[in-house]
This record gives sequence, structure tokens and C-alpha cells, in this order.
Amino acid sequence: MTGRAMTRVRWWARCWKRKMADPLPSQFARDMARRRFLLGMAGGIGSLALAGCGSRADAQAAGDSNCRASPWETDGPFPADGRGGRDRRINVLSSRDVVRRDIRPCFAGMEGEAEGVLLELELQLVEARFDCSMPLAGHAIYLWQNDAAGDYSLYNRRDVNYLRGLQVSDSEGMVRFTSILPGCYGGRSPHCHFEVFASEEAALSGEESLLTSQFAFPEEACRAVYESDARYGDSLANLERWPIARDFVFRDGDAEVRAMQVLALSDNGANGYFGTGRIALSL
Repeated sequence: MTGRAMTRVRWWARCWKRKMADPLPSQFARDMARRRFLLGMAGGIGSLALAGCGSRADAQAAGDSNCRASPWETDGPFPADGRGGRDRRINVLSSRDVVRRDIRPCFAGMEGEAEGVLLELELQLVEARFDCSMPLAGHAIYLWQNDAAGDYSLYNRRDVNYLRGLQVSDSEGMVRFTSILPGCYGGRSPHCHFEVFASEEAALSGEESLLTSQFAFPEEACRAVYESDARYGDSLANLERWPIARDFVFRDGDAEVRAMQVLALSDNGANGYFGTGRIALSL
């Protein structure tokens, strides 16, 4: 096992204690031998070593003083990328159907669609070493999140694979996803996960990510939705117990880092929200 892989195991054991479940549907299984080989080759890249649990030490280089690189965060629960979670055989990145903007429906032969308040999300990928002024085109961002009830597809909702998708950054470093505002489940503030890859082919062929991290959602907007939409169940009560300040992923960052990790949300006037965020890599 590579040092990077061991770090992931230790992180998971300390920070995300969840009961293991039975294997997931076989249609997403793939031959992991090639992926393990590729990950082993990538394991020696020391500058991308995962930071220890509870630490805000960036896995990326420091970057310009006026533009801090986005920090590494745990990829749990279950990224479904063939590397971690309950079943490493499950890898949605083995299917080109995952390359899509609208991540609400299921794909690759599975049925169902995530219900919830519409979210049009726009993320910009930039190079941190140039004061975040240089967009990074041609990179792939894999995004996944829980649904309104707080469930993750292929995790505690084994019958669906929605709310997972991959997009490639354009000339301005932009990627766009159509999703829903996620619910708030016990133990976490509302959030989404993402991985950045060097290219679409890198993501789909099993190469190691350049960054794995998370975004938080503004509490005010989430609270307004949770109060008025019954589809979000216990989300309001969970948010009151686990605001961003108590979330184990975001609480140990200073004010500047935490601000980087909170998406900006605005009402789009169509019973939904428009969200923006910036991801800064130091390559």
C-alpha cells in the first residue's frame, strides 16, 4: 500500500467512522488492477500528500500571498471513484455517461431523479501562484453531493447514482452544474464534494486527482429552504446542531480559509439559487 493510500485509510478511520455495508450494484464494478497501478505510480508525489486529520496544512504549495490554494479535505463519504468508501469496486468515473452538466437524474442505466430546490452552480478553476488571475482550462472537476433527505447515491441510497457528474473547464476555467440544494444530515453542515483532475481522460482513466476538497453552503439560504420545503425533512434541526462553525471539516480553518470554502448563493428568480465558487490550484 502506498503512503498516500495509507494516509487515506488512517484519515477515514479517525474522521469518518461509519458502519460498512454490503457490496453495491455490480454494473459499476471495474477491473481495479490498472487503477491501483496508476495510484501507486502517483503515490510518490509528495507535494500532493493528504494532510493529517484536523490539520489545515494545505497539500498544495503555498502559492501567492494574495491567493491561498484551496485546501485538501477528506473525500468521504463514498466518492464512488474506485478508491475509497464502502466498496472500492464502484467507480462512476469508468463510464463516460458521468460527463454531464445536469447531475439530478441517474445515468448509465439506473433510474430516478433527485428532487429539491434548483441549484445552478458555477465554479472557476484558477492557478494560485499568479494571484488567482490565471484560469485553468481543460481540467476536469468531478462533483458529488447528498440529496434533500441527506442521502448519498451508491452509499445509503444504493438504488440510485444521481448527484454525481464530471465537467471540463472552459477557456475561463469555468465548469457548470445543474443540481439541487443539498440537505443537512446529522454530523455535517450542508456541503458538496469535488475532485480536480488534469483532464477528462485523466479522470476517466484512473489517474490520481490534483485536489480533493469540499464546499460549504451558506447557512442563511439553507435555513430558508429547510424551513419552507418539506422534502428536506430534518435538515433544519440538523443545521441548528451542526452549523459551519461546528463542522469537523470546516471548523479548524481560519476566517480566510473558511470564506474560500463557502459558496456564494443568490436567488435566481426561478424558485432556485445560483451558486459560485473558486478553486485555486498551485501546480
